[in-house]
Amino acid sequence: MRIIARLDVKPPNVVKPIHFDGLKKVGKPQDLAKKYYEDGADEIVYIDIVSSLYRRDILFDLAKDVSKDIFTPFAVGGGVRTIEHTQKLIHNGADKVILNTNAIIDPSIIKGIVSVFGSQAVTIHIQAKKWDSWYECYTDCGRNRSDKHVIEWAKEVEDFGAGEIILSVIDNDGRQRGFDLELSNKLIESVNIPVVIGSGAGSLDDILEVAKLNPSGIAIASLLHYNVLTIEEIKQHLINNGFHVHI
Repeated sequence: MRIIARLDVKPPNVVKPIHFDGLKKVGKPQDLAKKYYEDGADEIVYIDIVSSLYRRDILFDLAKDVSKDIFTPFAVGGGVRTIEHTQKLIHNGADKVILNTNAIIDPSIIKGIVSVFGSQAVTIHIQAKKWDSWYECYTDCGRNRSDKHVIEWAKEVEDFGAGEIILSVIDNDGRQRGFDLELSNKLIESVNIPVVIGSGAGSLDDILEVAKLNPSGIAIASLLHYNVLTIEEIKQHLINNGFHVHI
């Protein structure tokens, strides 16, 4: 099980939103990525949260600068919409790209990138919001509805060849009150590709509860950014409770 440090970036800063809104600056992505790498993060996730919203390209030079001092898998997303974008990100230090908005607009981009770089190079970021008895996918950093059902979309992207899914839940994001275990469990059970669960870690017990669902990874942001816990403490707690993580 991977412990993943997530960086939500509004260039040039890492920010921490609540419900994908109300951004608070927490540091420079170069500094935080290096810190979490040195602390033992199994992966760094870097998402430019405004590139799709502003309809601009991701800042390739900034992603390259962040990647220089980290030697762990580095996943980069935000505004990726072509094979050329993917190629440029990989040439600038990314190991894989993260897609959301542009994949929903044109799902063929998933197949296209997979055909060139392989499934392992494509992660789909699902931004979910609950409406009565169903969960809907959102785009543009949680701003816009898509009318796509989360579980149905997850199955589609698996069929398109995506190698992994990251789940963020808008209502839980940044609140530090626990994960959406209901949706997390449904998603993990519905697909055969790795699923990373994010949005909601507020304590070691929260992390332990979601770990029991056996995700491929757990994405952590607020607890790390605000120095509530370290990656070492998180991993040791999981080990003490019988989970296998890399030290």
